[in-house]
Amino acid sequence: MHQASAYLETVNGPKYLAQLCKHFAHKIEVFHSEGHGVCRFPFGTGILDADESGLRMVAEAAGADELRRTQEVIESHLMRFAFREPQQALQWHGADQAAPA
Repeated sequence: MHQASAYLETVNGPKYLAQLCKHFAHKIEVFHSEGHGVCRFPFGTGILDADESGLRMVAEAAGADELRRTQEVIESHLMRFAFREPQQALQWHGADQAAPA
């Protein structure tokens, strides 16, 4: 299993989590509760956790290509919803890499 994580520092983390889960639920299986969401794509899984400080995203998939696709889908949709945030690519970190301080 391949895994990568990213973090967006924002006061709107819970809002973006809810928007992403609601949007994805139109096409895939999504589990959503306050501050937590799991999105099961055909090619991987997105795990989202939010609080008043930000949104943490974890992408999991069986292979590297599927992982990359899972990351791209999560990130592209988040950037659409977070258009008021300073736009910059998310920094994804693999499970075997140290997370940023």
